Amino acid sequence: MRSPPRHLLRKALRILTASLVGGYLVTCLILYFYQERLLFHPTVVPRDFVYSFAAPFTEVALPVDGATLDLLHFQRPAPKGVVLYLHGNADTIQTDAAVPERFLCRGYDVVLLDYRGYGKSSGAITNEPALHQDVLAVYRYLRQTYRDDQIVLYGYSLGTGLAVQLAAVTSPRMLILEAPYVSMADLVAQKAPYVPLFLLKYPLRSDQWIGQVRCPIYLFHGTQDSLIPYSSSERLRASITAPSELIPLAGGDHGGLATFTAYQEHLDQILR
Repeated sequence: MRSPPRHLLRKALRILTASLVGGYLVTCLILYFYQERLLFHPTVVPRDFVYSFAAPFTEVALPVDGATLDLLHFQRPAPKGVVLYLHGNADTIQTDAAVPERFLCRGYDVVLLDYRGYGKSSGAITNEPALHQDVLAVYRYLRQTYRDDQIVLYGYSLGTGLAVQLAAVTSPRMLILEAPYVSMADLVAQKAPYVPLFLLKYPLRSDQWIGQVRCPIYLFHGTQDSLIPYSSSERLRASITAPSELIPLAGGDHGGLATFTAYQEHLDQILR
């Protein structure tokens, strides 16, 4: 059987190469222009939606540049301070129904925040600096009532990067991170190494900011986390210059860590 002429083989190779390169470029363009849909998974609720929690709260509409943020402020008599809770990429105030009691029962007020485009918060996430400015605006709202040394920043998953950067530019009492990442760039490099990192609009470099944090830092992480590896907390801790503690939760995955006895015991010690 006669082999195809060389010029046909070269032509086929050029077509294949062009197709592969073209497909790769199209994939990169999709990843760049649709990053928000890939990274953020907001659930929207109507403005007239009525939240139902066991503990009393005040709902606050906080205006920021290009949006209005929805906050729930839970207050108790004679609080030790306040916990600002920054949730994950698929969470909302509504899904965090169990969070307030976790801190109220330990003597703290609590503020839950929905990022722009989440829950009742208006606007849309279009860049990383706006996210940092939003949480800074919430911190300034808290400073109207609480001293810096009464404010505890708590970040879960996506919220850990926002909490770290906020702690780096303010002076909270402490920073608590649950399932933190080194950076979003690091996660992308692990899970999608074919994606050029210069396309990433949300690098969220916790590793670059955490060394600037001066308050105590506590890290909770499940040892079997299938989304953000436990080693991320170990690597992140290596960049910390403030007093810190890493609390491994044996067998824990990415969610449900608050159900672990070790989590509850350590949180008692941290917030005593």
